[in-house]
Amino acid sequence: MTSHPESKSTSEIANEADIKVFDTTGYILENGFTVLVKIFGLGMLALLLFMIVVVAYQAFPAIQTFGIPFLFNTEWNVGSDEFGAAPFIYGTLVSSAIAISIATPVGIAIGITTSENFVPKNVRIPIAYTIELIAAIPSVIIGLWGIFTFVPAILPFQIWLNKTFGWFPLFGTESVGFNVLTAGILLAIMILPTVASISRDVLVAVPPEFRSASMGLGATRWETIFRVILPAASPGIIGAILLALGRALGETMAVTMVIGNSPTISASLLDPGYSIPAVIANEFAEAAGALHPGALLYLGLILFGLTLVVNIGAVLLVQIFTKD
Repeated sequence: MTSHPESKSTSEIANEADIKVFDTTGYILENGFTVLVKIFGLGMLALLLFMIVVVAYQAFPAIQTFGIPFLFNTEWNVGSDEFGAAPFIYGTLVSSAIAISIATPVGIAIGITTSENFVPKNVRIPIAYTIELIAAIPSVIIGLWGIFTFVPAILPFQIWLNKTFGWFPLFGTESVGFNVLTAGILLAIMILPTVASISRDVLVAVPPEFRSASMGLGATRWETIFRVILPAASPGIIGAILLALGRALGETMAVTMVIGNSPTISASLLDPGYSIPAVIANEFAEAAGALHPGALLYLGLILFGLTLVVNIGAVLLVQIFTKD
């Protein structure tokens, strides 16, 4: 009886002959996913541009009337249709600067504490989770807490600052509790989880060989942290700081409740102020005519520009530090 050889599949024959078979399914999936990602990316860019165009169109009456001087004008009088953005830009930038100057060192310190074994693991993990839970608290709840708890608690300290350092312009006026300094500290509490959690993640991601190599060369623990670990994690930490700054610039409800809502520019941090998101939230629903809504939307464009500059700066800084 003659035996017939078993039939072989095309792929087996191709493998024996060292012939590459074109994988149609894999090619379609890979290239289809690439095309889908590009479509979504371009779609998000188109949506962003569409939003800018719509806001700019609605703000055009104010842009046409006030032009560039709107950025430097300090008047905001709805009755006489006089509008200027300077007090709101000042309040937004100063309160955000206070927030980021407080949240950065505290957040990095928390990141170091929760990524190194300074304390037992059963203590580090609850600390990290507790900090992250702050980010889940709604802004309006933090604002209410600021009104009823934080402002009465910090008022004696601000009074002391005025009495002790009243000769210094930053504390040269009496405080009633609702001011730029209070808004900045409250913002710092809100953006702290962003700085702390991302800093912790990037510090944990640093290869352990860096630590062992540094200590093997005779470096102390703190020298290893400051000269090896932090520089290695600096791109991620800088990204965390600028991401937190972006949130601080756009925060609305909590700031509205404690900043004082006074469209003035003062060198003293103990004076009331106003921010761009706060004035838009307070006045847009009741804005009438063409110039008042247009001026508020003009402020929105300015805020968008500020956050865009921050985000672009974050990307550039991360790329610079990554190359170094």
